Amino acid sequence: MTALHLARPDDLEKLLPLVAAYHATEGIVQDEASRRAALMPLLDGVPQGAVWLIGPRAAPLGYIAIGTGWSIELGGMDAFIDEFFIRENLRGRGIGTEALSALAQALKAQGVVALHLEVGRDNAAARSIYQRLGFAPRDGFSLMTCRL
Repeated sequence: MTALHLARPDDLEKLLPLVAAYHATEGIVQDEASRRAALMPLLDGVPQGAVWLIGPRAAPLGYIAIGTGWSIELGGMDAFIDEFFIRENLRGRGIGTEALSALAQALKAQGVVALHLEVGRDNAAARSIYQRLGFAPRDGFSLMTCRL
């Protein structure tokens, strides 16, 4: 079973290269100072989200970052996977599937009633994995974003 570790401030230097690699893969442009500023509140324990390291804390294989919210419709606290990354050379071994399953169980134990994620329409492999884990598109809904 792939271990998950709630990331702490002293994990920042291990986390930054993983986040930079994810951003490079996804074409996200962000400088290191902005990454640090965005990550530190999560590592310090703000209630709006958290980051988990995947695999050994000393040499993580990836990470999952979530933000939390509240849904009247779904009946309680929900969480949104903001970023999910496994090192490229380790993909296809079930590490991400195990990590996501473990995260879902941990969040459920903490009272989270729903977990959301965003996946590219053309990413059939990821969609298949997520569907096996119980994720499904919500009929009649489409994620929309307004940057403030």
